[in-house]
Amino acid sequence: MYILKCANGSYYTGSTTDLEMRVEEHRNGLGANFTRKHLPVELVYAEEFSRIEDAFCREKQIQGWTRKKKEALIAGNFDKLKEFAKAGSTGSPGGRWVEYRSVP
Repeated sequence: MYILKCANGSYYTGSTTDLEMRVEEHRNGLGANFTRKHLPVELVYAEEFSRIEDAFCREKQIQGWTRKKKEALIAGNFDKLKEFAKAGSTGSPGGRWVEYRSVP
């Protein structure tokens, strides 16, 4: 599961089995229609799951979040994340945060 920041400042959340390849696809205009219209994109957050189904569930969870809540997650500000949570889990169900480096 990953989050991209688009040129217009919006966030795109997706899932993949190959993060590096998928980010390159987005950067080259081969990703989702949304990211094609808002290039360039930058990878700002990623979590790794052992099952793609779990990553997809996490993607859907985060897509329902407010911008402020997504930004708290991206920043690793878990106190703010809890503050912005209306209800339910603020954690990562079975996921593992992945350190990444943004590649130009």
